[in-house]
Amino acid sequence: MHTTESIPLAVPLQRGDQTITALTLRRPGSGELRGLKLMDLLNMDTVSLSVLLPRISTPTLTKADVEALDPADLLNLGIEVTNFFAPPSPTPGQG
Repeated sequence: MHTTESIPLAVPLQRGDQTITALTLRRPGSGELRGLKLMDLLNMDTVSLSVLLPRISTPTLTKADVEALDPADLLNLGIEVTNFFAPPSPTPGQG
């Protein structure tokens, strides 16, 4: 089970003099999920993602950054978020 994932952005974010070309997401803990519905995250609800992504991203995104993401990048980030909730695959010999 992975705890972080690096995602390149198809369309870099510009924040002042900083250009963000990739983000690292870390597996959220229960506290970072406060106020969110897991089903909304699994459905890649954009409002829920705009709350969660700033809590688990490096560099830390702002809500405005999330809203400025290219839709394809937001989709890729949403996919990675949902992957954090997938049950671990059994290793050979387990069952």
